[in-house]
Parts: sequence; C-alpha cells; structure tokens
Amino acid sequence: MKKKVLIASFDLEIGGVERSLISLLENFDYESYDVDLFLYRQQGEFLELLPRKVNLVKEIPQYTTIRKTIREVLQERRWLLGGSRIIAKVAAQALGKIKRAREPGHYQMQLMWKLALPLLPSLEERYDLAISFLWPHYFVAEKVKAKKKIAWIHTDYSNVDTNRTADVKMWNRFDHIVSVSEACKDSFVRTYRVLNNKVEVIENITSPEFVRKMAVEHPPSPMSEDDRFKIVTVARLSHAKGIDKAVEALKLLKGKGYDIAWYVVGYGGEEGAIRTLIERHRLERDFILLGKKTNPYPYIREADLYVQPSRYEGKAVTVLEAQILSKPVLITNYPTAPSQVKNGIDGHISELSAHGLAEGIERLYLDSNYRERLTQACKASDYGNSTRELQKLYRLIT
Repeated sequence: MKKKVLIASFDLEIGGVERSLISLLENFDYESYDVDLFLYRQQGEFLELLPRKVNLVKEIPQYTTIRKTIREVLQERRWLLGGSRIIAKVAAQALGKIKRAREPGHYQMQLMWKLALPLLPSLEERYDLAISFLWPHYFVAEKVKAKKKIAWIHTDYSNVDTNRTADVKMWNRFDHIVSVSEACKDSFVRTYRVLNNKVEVIENITSPEFVRKMAVEHPPSPMSEDDRFKIVTVARLSHAKGIDKAVEALKLLKGKGYDIAWYVVGYGGEEGAIRTLIERHRLERDFILLGKKTNPYPYIREADLYVQPSRYEGKAVTVLEAQILSKPVLITNYPTAPSQVKNGIDGHISELSAHGLAEGIERLYLDSNYRERLTQACKASDYGNSTRELQKLYRLIT
C-alpha cells in the first residue's frame, strides 16, 4: 500500500525555493508514495517542469487570493479576505516602524494568515505525511489532516523579523522541522531554542545532470556578445539578496577602471529602487537587469564569476548550481556562508558590504590563477545528493 504525501507551497514562479521543490519532486520515489501538490495559486514558469507522476490538487479560489494584490481580491468581491489583507498591511507597517524591522512584510504575512484562517476551507483528504514547503506554514498546520506534518525552512531565521511567540505556536503544530543546512538549523535553533528537538537537516536536492543539460540549451544574449569580464547573479530583487550592495560595489570597481559587466537574472519588488540606484551611478551599460528567466543556467555558464551578494541566506541554490557548472563563486559573509563554500578552496567569502564585495571581486578579477583553482575544485566535487537526502525524508514518514 502506497503512502499518501501532500506537499504545499505558494506557486511555481521562478525562484530558488521553487527550483528546490521541483528537484525534490523529480527525484521522489513514486513506487512507494502517491504525491499530491497543493499550490495556493497554480501559476509560474516552473509549472511546465512538474513531473507527470505528481497529482496537482485542484485550485481552491480562496487560497489564490494569497498571491493576488489587494485590489484584485476586492475586485473579486471577496470583501472579508480583502479587508483582512488591508488590516494586516496597515498593522504590519506600524509594527515595523515601532520595532525598526528591516522587512515588515514578514509581520504582514503572519497577520494576514491569522485573520484569514477562519475564512479558508480545509482539505478533505487525509494523508500519511503533509509537508509545508514555504513559510508561513499555517495552511498545513491548521487546514490539513495528516498523521505527520513537516515544515521546511530555507533561510536564516535570525535575520527574519516576525512575531516569534506566534511563530512558535505555529511551529509546534509540526512533528518535524526540516532545515536545508546545518548552519541554517543552528541559526533557527538559536532563535527558537524550545524547538531544538524538532529540527532535522535535509539539504536541497541537486541534480548535476539536469543543470548541465539546461546550461547548453539556449545561448544567452547580450552576455554571449560581451567581451568584458562578466559577473552574474541569479536572485530575487529583494532586500535579503543585497543587489543594492552589488550596484555600489560595481561603482567602486568601475572607479578603478576595471572593465567589468554585472548581469542579474531575476525579478522582485525592489526593481524600481535598484534601477534608480543604477541610474544615479550611471551604470546603465554595466549593471544589467535581465529580468525573469525560466532557465538561468546558460547565463551562469557564460559568466567569468558568479557572485551572491546576499544579506542572509539558508543555503543558496544558485551558488551550488554555479559550482556544478565549475564557476568560481564569491559570496558575502552572511551567517550561514561557511556552510555554503569552503573559503579559498571552492569559493571566496567576502566581507558583507559594498567595499567587501568590491575587494573580493577585485582579487578574483586580477588573479586568474585563483579563479582557476576554485574552478578545478568545483570540477573535482560530486554535487549529486538525491538518494542520500531523500532517504532522510522517507525515514521521517515511517
């Protein structure tokens, strides 16, 4: 008898978490498990990558509002759900100012779910295991019936501003909490010490064969026609990813006369502010936002250096993918950085600032031997982990 598994997430828009979810589903044991996927809204470029053996649960209209604007919700005449969103937004902005939160949007998400929960239906199906793949995990915690429940964590929670009392109540509804790295687990446990015994580590599933295959499919432009030293970053345009620091770093490097172009694959809410910063520093020809791309791997392949300028991370999927493609990588010294690369061996860790980024990039730009050492270390590494990491998950189901 196959066991029934539910995995819930927001959508399949382009992003690192979504790529890791697709990799998990591609490698699942469908001989032993029936897998349902529930998306709050069935949208996103990665939908076409969904394995055929996954059963995509029918979309529930009330949950689609979570991925819509307040205006869209009100236009659908969902007055109570729209009102809860307005209240959550106003309250979170006020709370964010009082607490001087870096990203008050996390408070807003918590409040929105708390207010919306009585208005949202439960799933009728019963499962052996239900997995909530993306925070906040209220849907699986409150609206799904399962023998066991798992909540996934993908980021460094010591850098996330939330109502931690409310968060602990939510986390306690789960049998296990899965972290994508030991460092990510450590930061979570320091923040939520009472949850220590629940936390397990299962790394993001990686498929080197898939990444290498996708990297040769579509030669990118304008990168392939650019003779300059090319940096690439694949990331959401958000505060956490530090793209503003990258712009400042390139300004410093151009001031020294270095012939460098920096390409960013991604999209997000900070795009307007980043474009304004690019224009202020007159870097329109040098710092290029490529926008949303379903397949980022050809852009990584064309780069001379991959840079992750994040303020915080759990374990960046794109850094690992750049290493799979044997690219020298530079990451900032966010708290979980040492779990991502071995500094000076298979990657370079710079100080977390514009000056630190510029100094690290300058070293790699000038020292081709150093870049080659990092490249050779990546070529010598085996980044495949699907069998090992999935066995950890299957053990949690039994």
